[in-house]
Amino acid sequence: MVKATGDRAVVLAAVSCVHALFGLVLVLFADPPAPASWPSIFASTVIHYGYYILLFQAYRLGDLSQVYPISRGLAPAIVALGALVFLGENLTPLGWIGLGAVSVGIGFLAWQRGAPQASRRAVAVAVILGLCIASYSFADGVGIRLSQSPLGYMGWLFLFEFPVPFFVALSRMRARKRIDLGTIGVGLFGGVFAVTAYGLALYAKSIAPLGAVSAVRESSVIFAALIGLFLFGERPIMGRIVSAAMVAAGVIALARAG
Repeated sequence: MVKATGDRAVVLAAVSCVHALFGLVLVLFADPPAPASWPSIFASTVIHYGYYILLFQAYRLGDLSQVYPISRGLAPAIVALGALVFLGENLTPLGWIGLGAVSVGIGFLAWQRGAPQASRRAVAVAVILGLCIASYSFADGVGIRLSQSPLGYMGWLFLFEFPVPFFVALSRMRARKRIDLGTIGVGLFGGVFAVTAYGLALYAKSIAPLGAVSAVRESSVIFAALIGLFLFGERPIMGRIVSAAMVAAGVIALARAG
């Protein structure tokens, strides 16, 4: 949705608005998170601000089918290594094989979609975006485990996104630019899915290894590729099927590894 619309900043602002509203509800009704989790909340909030800026620039410079696989494909391996180094959280041999299959499958998809020929600036921003995704994923994985209240942690994390729509609206007022209501509607619609998806991912991090959760989450890249294949007639067929099979095998291996 961000890539397809003309005013990406407004879409991102509307997504953040849904996050903030949902966070306010959770803050009002859920138990507050433990003090030990607040550094993670603040770190993740700041990183998310950078994430939105990088996402805006990445989709301005590059194609969705290049930027998304590159940025999302980097995150699982980085998160797994971070969990191993800083938390001593190791996967089983089968789990590492599964993680490798997911990462390689996503990387293969990015390569076949023209990443080697893509704009160097677009690829560089996509790589930095991947590091950003891995950073907030790791911070949230640590924080939600320390929170003693996953819903409370989610509430404050989502609520702290309220400055994003405020600053976008202020910039539009200063520039005297009209904000299209249809674009806001698209962003609000996407925000419902975004807050649901990340809420589920956060809860999963409280009960499962961070590397495994990150790998399964980023398998969404393959769903997007298959949607392009069957609904929009995008090609090549074989490369997408091979990528999807590798990621599916990796997810199965992670599940079998517990």
